[in-house]
Amino acid sequence: MDMRIIEAKNRTPELVDALLEVWEGSVRATHLFLSDGEIDEIKRYVPRALRDVPVLVVAESDEGRAIGFMGVAGSKLEMLFVSNESRGQGIGKRLIQRGIDAYGVSEVAVNEQNPLARGFYEHMGFSVHKRTELDEQGNPYPLLYMRRA
Repeated sequence: MDMRIIEAKNRTPELVDALLEVWEGSVRATHLFLSDGEIDEIKRYVPRALRDVPVLVVAESDEGRAIGFMGVAGSKLEMLFVSNESRGQGIGKRLIQRGIDAYGVSEVAVNEQNPLARGFYEHMGFSVHKRTELDEQGNPYPLLYMRRA
């Protein structure tokens, strides 16, 4: 798939809306342990996270449509989502590789109930070094903290 990866310096309301759509489609397809109500609750905080994350990188289709994104803070990958229609096409791999090469990404936390994400990060050279019973909001979703050697 032809696409381009850009660092989003100007986080316009239109871009945030487009990325929120990518986020929601991705989460509904991959986070099957969350109820619709929980997804709707989390969704309220995503626009702020998109505006506040220090580095926001977007994958765009040839037509300029957002098809994936990642947020980076220091050496930590804070978020990585690929539109449901674009999954399995190497977009996540290209984003994380950019994160590693350009921003020194070496840490990520994933939901234990999302085995596809864990497998993806393991494939990209990350391994689990810590587990918590609760997520960062105190909800009963165990997190796996992974590091890249």
